[in-house]
Amino acid sequence: MIDDETTILAIVDRFFGAFASGPGLDERMAELRSLFLPGAVVVRTCGDLAVYDVDGFVEPRHELLADGSFEDFAEWPVAGTVTVYGDVAHWWGDYAKGGRRDGAPFEGRGVKSIQLVRTDAGWRISAAAWDDERPHP
Repeated sequence: MIDDETTILAIVDRFFGAFASGPGLDERMAELRSLFLPGAVVVRTCGDLAVYDVDGFVEPRHELLADGSFEDFAEWPVAGTVTVYGDVAHWWGDYAKGGRRDGAPFEGRGVKSIQLVRTDAGWRISAAAWDDERPHP
């Protein structure tokens, strides 16, 4: 039997793995949607607060990754911790991203907080929030 932490880490890996350019994008985006509860909330801080529902979060990223401006793009967790209490879990960690945008190499880092709940269908993301590093003045 796979333990909860292993299952949650696999969900986190699938979450980050969805954000990649190249073949299989439609399948990755469909899988990303399946990781969320229907009413989940995703929050971006990054200096400009934005609150998304699942479709409002997934669709613009799908379009951006499909339009050809990103090449060799990927996001991945760098380090994180999982806490589980009953049917509630939380992953908190650093992540990185990189590739080429409009032909120019770029990279970035940030933190994400992913809250999950156990459902009859297994663990699902109920909320996520992130903040990316910004240049310091």
